[in-house]
Amino acid sequence: MALQNGDGRSNDQHRYRALFDGLDEGFCIIEFLDGPDGPLSDYIPVEANAAYERHAGIPDVVGQKVREMVPAEAAGWVELYGGVLETGRPIRFERELVATGRHLELAAFRLEPAELRQVAVIFQDITARKAAERALRELNEGLEARVTAALAEKRLLADIVEGTDAFVQVADLDFNWLAINEASALEFERIYGVRPRVGDNMLALLEDQPKERASVAAVWGRALAGEDFVEIGAFGDTERDRRAYEMRFRVLRDEAGRQIGAYQFVYDVTERLREQERLHEAEEALRQAQKMEAVGQLTGGIAHDFNNLLAGISGAFEMIETRLAQGRTADVERYLAAGQGAARRAAALTHRLLAFSRRQTLSPTSVVINRLLADFTELVRRTVGPAIEVETVAAGGLWRTLVDANQLENALLNLCINARDAMPDGGRITIETGNKWLDETAARERTLAPGQYVTVCVSDTGAGIDKAILDRVFDPFFTTKPLGQGTGLGLSMVYGFARQSNGHVRIYSEVGHGTMVCIYLPRHLGEEDAAAPAASAPASRSDDQRTVLVIDDEPTVRMLVADAMGELGHACLEAPDGATGLRILQSDNNVDLLITDVGLPGGLNGRQVADAARALRPELKVLFITGYAENAVMNHGHVEHGMEVLTKPFAVGGLSARVARMLADEPGR
Repeated sequence: MALQNGDGRSNDQHRYRALFDGLDEGFCIIEFLDGPDGPLSDYIPVEANAAYERHAGIPDVVGQKVREMVPAEAAGWVELYGGVLETGRPIRFERELVATGRHLELAAFRLEPAELRQVAVIFQDITARKAAERALRELNEGLEARVTAALAEKRLLADIVEGTDAFVQVADLDFNWLAINEASALEFERIYGVRPRVGDNMLALLEDQPKERASVAAVWGRALAGEDFVEIGAFGDTERDRRAYEMRFRVLRDEAGRQIGAYQFVYDVTERLREQERLHEAEEALRQAQKMEAVGQLTGGIAHDFNNLLAGISGAFEMIETRLAQGRTADVERYLAAGQGAARRAAALTHRLLAFSRRQTLSPTSVVINRLLADFTELVRRTVGPAIEVETVAAGGLWRTLVDANQLENALLNLCINARDAMPDGGRITIETGNKWLDETAARERTLAPGQYVTVCVSDTGAGIDKAILDRVFDPFFTTKPLGQGTGLGLSMVYGFARQSNGHVRIYSEVGHGTMVCIYLPRHLGEEDAAAPAASAPASRSDDQRTVLVIDDEPTVRMLVADAMGELGHACLEAPDGATGLRILQSDNNVDLLITDVGLPGGLNGRQVADAARALRPELKVLFITGYAENAVMNHGHVEHGMEVLTKPFAVGGLSARVARMLADEPGR
């Protein structure tokens, strides 16, 4: 070899060593030798530069057998380099040196002559590059996967949009279509006669249909102005096919949040609206049928009860007539009492009907209900008898309420009588008051406005009411009592009274455990009214004669009122209608009190006559006599000062007492 010559080659050897050690790549010469696996089955590095350790990660390799350095990988390396030794063909390859975790890029060639059994290897560490390539590959694979997923999602969404029954359109700020699914395009063509395509301008497409163009521009204009909304509207030429659509508009924005257009999802709701209309008509028909059934039940009940009462009244008059013709007056008083009793029961029946229909005459005052309980409880005890225990639970600090105290007691007495009838073997009635503050949820459950309420509840320990009929107990003439033991108007009267008093009534019951009925009345923040003084009995004749004008279209009523006024010593003027009465008031006749029916023929009702009379005579007292408290009498739920209401039918004595009191209160008298 040249290294063994002494003819000046030491300088070459020196340069070679300097070059060998100065290489940045790892470099070594390996020499094959026989091993335990046969000839040339192992090798050792006979030379290695300093970069070997830096690139391969193995120090001091010279003289180490490969099968000792990397026993698990030795066979593979022997095979690779053995092939180079055997064939003399150089190779270039990449391989991981597992023992040190390095990826190497290698080149190997045989040193000649072959008998040296040596192979030169030059290599470098490419671990960082391989890691970067792997990271790039993984990134690319991830990006590819995301792109694939995004495309798949886009295709899926596109398939959904195309396959949906909804009509989908997307437009830019200039009314140009950015997207439109086929269902929407077909529907547009069906109702407008033109087929829209992406890029078309919807307003230009409807240029020859100005009315429809204006409708489309109006609804899309709202969305393109930045409004999200849902609206139902009808579109299309009535001569072609006009349909109703539910349109859901949303603003379309770019990634920066700027509006670039709008989009809509539209559904044809024509059939749904028609079905709703048919359902509404069916419900109206059902309600009308229920109303007619209720009217039939009501009129049947009224006819039954009034026929019984009229039979008693007319029979009493016939017997009086017969006895007077016979000259036998002994029984007349008995028949008079029977007729008057039947008349009073008829009046009570109409009062209950008016209470149910919320037409009774109320005189509400500000009261604390607890103050009524003491006397009322004694009345209840006398009414229900000794077998029933009556107790009261009065809430402390009970609020005031605006209510007609007499009618409230009447309603509560009805409830107590019902409770008594539900306890034939005795039991307990509890009358309880309380303050309730109802929030929106609680008020909605009770069909009331939210706010503060005073409650009066009557509960019993009786048989209770089946839930199947609980919703019907307030219906007029509905009763669970045996025939002849109840009119079925008690609870309906309570219901009507509560509603007319701006409150409500609720019933709670459980079979075998009793019933509780609660009346809810709005809290009144005004002061409590002083108790009205009892009316004094009228004198049989007044020394201070007054003039009373009576207006009523019923001659019998005018006759009775005029006779009653004559008994009081007052002069009486009569008129059959409002116009005649007004002419009397416009004359020079002195009139101290106007008594008028509310419902009068001829165009002028009693309230209009009273207002005209007050304009002429501001201090004139007015007494309305009416079958029910028509709204024409009332002003925000009350009659005005100097005006009072007396409900027909009335006792003549009650009329006389009312007139005497009103005239006695007249200023200056």
